[in-house]
Amino acid sequence: MRDERIPKNWNAVKNNDSWAIFKIMGEFVNGYEKMSRIGPCVSIFGSARTKPDHKYYKLAESIAKRITENGYGVITGGGPGIMEAGNKGAHLAGGTSVGLNITLPFEQHDNPYIDSDKSIDFDYFFVRKVMFVKYSQGFVVMPGGFGTLDELFEALTLIQTHKIEKFPIILVGTEFWKGLFEWIKETLVNAKNINTEDLDLVHLVDTEDEVLTILNDFYNEYNLSPNF
Repeated sequence: MRDERIPKNWNAVKNNDSWAIFKIMGEFVNGYEKMSRIGPCVSIFGSARTKPDHKYYKLAESIAKRITENGYGVITGGGPGIMEAGNKGAHLAGGTSVGLNITLPFEQHDNPYIDSDKSIDFDYFFVRKVMFVKYSQGFVVMPGGFGTLDELFEALTLIQTHKIEKFPIILVGTEFWKGLFEWIKETLVNAKNINTEDLDLVHLVDTEDEVLTILNDFYNEYNLSPNF
């Protein structure tokens, strides 16, 4: 049975929308002020449902350690699963560990491996996504669900349309991602909905060594800087 929807007065909706601008502005200001001080970082995305004994949790933790040892900080969504693994790897390696937590109807708490001064809470997904895209020098995308795909395709679209500068987008786990990647090649490219060269925006890998090689090769050629 469908839940009954409570009717809303359109004038009330308009009034609430106007006042929400100030809350949105506040989230942007707080995010910019805190994120502008973190230095070069790589974002790690993936499922909040991945357990600590899973191979992808362990791989994400290992990748985060290697990233930190190579001079980058780590940004995650601040929650459990792959996000926790990323923060844990950075924390144990003594590096910068940032958590951009989102307030959800179902409970999500910051994981315990985020630097105390680098945990930022958001109500708005779109504000949070701006922080990821603006302050990341790379996206490492582990297996995940809709939220992970949302972040992935947001970045690909912004780079494809030249709204931001190109940066490395690395999909980790070929057994997980190969179906999606093949569909993109066989369906989107063949339908001419994207160009063949758009496939070059994504790297498909399985190991931390490959992740580090892609990041280091890219930044041997390009300068580290915010993306817009």
